[in-house]
Amino acid sequence: MGWSSVSAAVVPAEDRFEWFREAVSSEVMPLSISTAHAADFHADIAGVELGPVRMASFAYSPIVARRSAVHVRQGDPEDYQLTLVSGGSFRLSHMGRDEVIAGDMVLADTSRPMTTECVRADGPVRALVLQVPRSAVPLRPDRVDRLLTRRIPARRGSGAILSRFLNTLVGQAPYCAEEELAALGPVVLDLVGACLAHQLGALDELPVDARAGLTLERVLAFIEHNLGDPDLTPRLIAERHHLSLRALYALFEDRSESVAATVRRRRLERSHADLARRDLGDRSVQAVAARWGFSSHAAFSRAFREWYGITPSEHRAGAKAGAGAGAGGGTGAGAAAGAEVADRAGTGRSAGPDGQAVGAGQGTSVATGTA
Repeated sequence: MGWSSVSAAVVPAEDRFEWFREAVSSEVMPLSISTAHAADFHADIAGVELGPVRMASFAYSPIVARRSAVHVRQGDPEDYQLTLVSGGSFRLSHMGRDEVIAGDMVLADTSRPMTTECVRADGPVRALVLQVPRSAVPLRPDRVDRLLTRRIPARRGSGAILSRFLNTLVGQAPYCAEEELAALGPVVLDLVGACLAHQLGALDELPVDARAGLTLERVLAFIEHNLGDPDLTPRLIAERHHLSLRALYALFEDRSESVAATVRRRRLERSHADLARRDLGDRSVQAVAARWGFSSHAAFSRAFREWYGITPSEHRAGAKAGAGAGAGGGTGAGAAAGAEVADRAGTGRSAGPDGQAVGAGQGTSVATGTA
């Protein structure tokens, strides 16, 4: 199944909460839901299947959701439910523990009773929910149990890598074919496994491929945050990650472009975007290029023209004239935001600045925690 979405706005106002309650109970798992906002209830629901993983996105008025032992007997997907809360906050009561989550992630087991209660929401509660089969997590169940109802940071380390990937996936999923989405399932499983293993201090228990995938994600995040450093070379990247150059190159063997080509492409894409920004119109082309790590103006202009088919100045003039950024039909992949997702899936390639294939944009989504 590809990306699908629906809003309670299509239902009469007096029926919206009941519509939401039935949708969650039937599509996610049996539970009971109550709210103090039945008269003005709002909800948007979206979802997608990523191979064995299901991802759901919700934005809804505050609720209390209870899953009892009776509900478990009525229906149990036998999943781990990983929730990334991006708006508002809620309290999860599960396994005899309580945790209030806002801006981070939390893990629950669908085979055990739980209660979630929205405790603060200036607007709709927003969260992204992954339903991951327990059998697909490459860690012993007794180890994973230690993480249930524990806050998992989403703004640093492996948690930040996972949450960033999921948010990108949410934004681009509507534009992906079903086979592309299915191909992303193993990527999500690797990142979830790596994130949980990191929380447990058990990275050595992961399969070799999963450990390599996490290292690659860390390298890509490092590149993204250091594009402005003119000394961002493969050797520096390898040293900062305690890798040999050979090991770094091996991480990129199955990708469509080398590590150097990845740095070059992202610098060009960032420069391309800045040159089209009106609020940066007083900056010279050379200053924009230097901001993204190009130390030679001539080399930047040459690379930009090869990539986009026009000069940096022509691109800026075209953007000012309202002709559209990037007009000129070059070989570059202008969809920078989605490129990394496509690269993980091995789909959506287009020619890159060095003649190698580059991933075109793919997708992402957001969900909510109705544990």
